[in-house]
Amino acid sequence: MEKKIILLADDDMDDTEMFCEALAEVDADILCHCAENGSEALKILSSLDEVPGVIFLDLNMPIMNGWECLRELKSNPRYKDIPVIMISTSSHKNDMDSATSLGAVCYFIKPNNFKDLKQVLKIITSNLANIKEAISTLQSSGLEHIFVCQESNL
Repeated sequence: MEKKIILLADDDMDDTEMFCEALAEVDADILCHCAENGSEALKILSSLDEVPGVIFLDLNMPIMNGWECLRELKSNPRYKDIPVIMISTSSHKNDMDSATSLGAVCYFIKPNNFKDLKQVLKIITSNLANIKEAISTLQSSGLEHIFVCQESNL
């Protein structure tokens, strides 16, 4: 069985801890690399033999924020096809539109609820090979935390 790899870039340690805990409960075989900013995420990516199935990028981070990192990812031939899910506490439509225009597959408003986070991660990680299907499932799940970006980004 192919190992599943995820990259999370988020400077909030509480959010990172909750994410990793939820991920471990969903699928203990997933390898999750964590970075505290976009620059560190790019360094981790360059050190990996195998690219992650999905990257979760927080918007607001020091050194290199999520927008800057997303631009770098989408301009790099090695990383441009990795699905990127933007995550934030912000529910501003401008942020969601920017995520779409920059090439993210999905914009995820961070839930305070561990159960909701687990549900989202379960759907995504069980469909890493087909992110389009995972996003479609999320969209129809009724969760209010998900904003699906344009089909062309999938």
